Amino acid sequence: MTISSVRLELARNPGFPDGSAEHGYEMHLPLTADGHINADSWRQNRAVCTVRRFWGTEAEEHGHLVHARDGSWRFTYDLDADPEPDEPIFRFDSHVFKTGEYLTVIEPDGKPLTFRVVDVRPLGI
Repeated sequence: MTISSVRLELARNPGFPDGSAEHGYEMHLPLTADGHINADSWRQNRAVCTVRRFWGTEAEEHGHLVHARDGSWRFTYDLDADPEPDEPIFRFDSHVFKTGEYLTVIEPDGKPLTFRVVDVRPLGI
């Protein structure tokens, strides 16, 4: 099992007809050989399963990937202040994290946005 760095950039969405390389996420995820997240490895490596949200001129947010009680995967940025994760990821466990693939994240304002995987590389962790 390898921890990989995965970069997501905003795909074509309302307000972003060409997408945006300045809006997205960088994550560290335990991936299987075929590019799926490995929940067992996540449980053993939670501390390194991090996320960085970059959003244009807004301040970056740093957080963690969590597996919520309802079985969904989410990003959270402050586990101490709010135990409920912030941003759910649609069908995260069934996605293949390979360059060119797409996934949907529910943003803090409740709107779903589509992101494209633009880079996946092993971290050697």
